Amino acid sequence: QVQLVESGGGSVQAGGSLRLSCTYSRYLDSRYCVGWFRQVPGHNREGVATINSATDAPVYADSVKGRFTISHDNAQNMVYLQMNSLESEDSAMYYCAAKMDRVYCVPDLSDLRFSYWGQGTQVTVSS
Repeated sequence: QVQLVESGGGSVQAGGSLRLSCTYSRYLDSRYCVGWFRQVPGHNREGVATINSATDAPVYADSVKGRFTISHDNAQNMVYLQMNSLESEDSAMYYCAAKMDRVYCVPDLSDLRFSYWGQGTQVTVSS
């Protein structure tokens, strides 16, 4: 089992920045992907950014490209989401998640195979 705990959410004005952090309970090798999803009440969950846990292969939603950066420090069992130039449309509950493929995880923005989830951290952007 993999436990995930995210933090760093809060309220910020449009144009501001936040950095979300996620700690996972053990080292995740290249079979795993980790990433960030967000959900607004009444809407489907949206993939934001994902990455292979041990290698460099980030994938971003078009809506956040150029503004958000996902990174990881796998030696510390951490993944981050740096969010710059925040917009009101970025307001959502943000979830950290992980999945494991059989050999090598190729990250994507579908949540179908992400089976490990954190409890979420709220991001509210005011305009």
